[in-house]
Amino acid sequence: MLKQTKKGAEKLVPISSERAKRPPVTIEHLYTLRNGLNLTNSFDAAVWAVACIAFWCCCRLGELLIPSMNAFDPLKHADRSERSQPKFSTASNGVEFAAFHIPWTKVTLRAGADISVTARPDDPSCPLAALRHHMNCNTDAKIPSSAPMFSFETADGGWSPMTKTWFMSRCNEVWVAAGLPDMPGHGFRIGGATHLLLMGTPPDIVAVQGRWKSRAFLEYWRRIESILPLFISSPGSSNRISLILDSMSSYQKKWHLK
Repeated sequence: MLKQTKKGAEKLVPISSERAKRPPVTIEHLYTLRNGLNLTNSFDAAVWAVACIAFWCCCRLGELLIPSMNAFDPLKHADRSERSQPKFSTASNGVEFAAFHIPWTKVTLRAGADISVTARPDDPSCPLAALRHHMNCNTDAKIPSSAPMFSFETADGGWSPMTKTWFMSRCNEVWVAAGLPDMPGHGFRIGGATHLLLMGTPPDIVAVQGRWKSRAFLEYWRRIESILPLFISSPGSSNRISLILDSMSSYQKKWHLK
C-alpha cells in the first residue's frame, strides 16, 4: 500500500518541482577524469581504480567504498585480506581478468558477490590496469590487511580509507573544472550498463556483470531507456538504439517477462 501511495504522490508532483535529469557517467567522463587526475598520487590512483571498476563492472559505490571514515564494517565492506584479495588470471581466450569478493550487496545481503574485472587493453580506462596500478601505489607494506580495499597511503607515511564522499568530491572537482556537470554516485552503474549495451554486449552478460536478476534487469532497462538520448547524438544513433531495443525485446521474451 505504501508503494502504491508513493507512486501516486509522484504523479501529482508539478513539472516545476521536478529536478532536471543529470546525465549518467559516460566513457567520456572516464577519459576526462583520467586526464585530470595525477596517477602518481596514491589518493588519485585509488580514485581512478574505483571509477573504472564501478563503471565497467556496473557496481554500486556502496559495494566498493565506505560511507565515512569510521563506518567500516567487515561484514559489509571488502578489505585487503585474503577473503577479498583480487585473484588475477587469464581466460582460455587469452583475456586477462581478476575477481574479488564483496561480503555484502543490496540484493544478496551477507551472501555477498564476486566482482569480475575484465581487461580492456585497448581502452585508456581499462579497469584491470587501474586496479593493478592502485595495488602497486598502495601496497600491503604500508596498509594493513584489515583496511578497506581501496585505502590509500598518506603523505605522512600512514594510510586512510577511501570514502564515498572523498571519491565523488574528487571526481566532480575534475569534471566541473573541465566544463562537465557534477554527477551523482549512481551514475557509474547506470552509465556502465548503458555503455556495455551500446557496445553490443548481450543483455544477459550485462545482467550478470551488474549482478541483476532477470526481472530486476528489465526494470533497470526501463530506467536506462529514458536516458539513451543523453548518451547518443551522433549520426547512425537511431540504428544503434533500434538494435538495443530489439536485443532487450528478445531478452524479455527469453525470460517470459512482462
